Amino acid sequence: QVQLVESGGGLVQPGGSLRLSCAASGFTFSSYYMNWYRQAPGKERELVATITRYDGNTNYADSVKGRFTISRDNAKNTVYLQMSSLKPEDTAVYYCNARLFSSDFWGQGTQVIVSS
Repeated sequence: QVQLVESGGGLVQPGGSLRLSCAASGFTFSSYYMNWYRQAPGKERELVATITRYDGNTNYADSVKGRFTISRDNAKNTVYLQMSSLKPEDTAVYYCNARLFSSDFWGQGTQVIVSS
């Protein structure tokens, strides 16, 4: 049974940091591209960051470039999103996604609220 379980969300002040984790099980984690998406209230889901399967190349949305870092630990079947210099506009539900060809798995999401 495929599972992606996000954790690490919460309330943080502007300028603060959070580290999201996504623990994967039920599939060959190291073979999958891993992504973080987010969806703010009233907005469409957007791709935030991507990390490739083996060489760990990364790509980021312009809105988070230089502030967020995606990483993965294939030994622990976990992908991370380190978020720094958080802004109120980063407030959203953050989703972990695993993708390989037609296989597309999603976590349940973790809420991040950036507010003073």
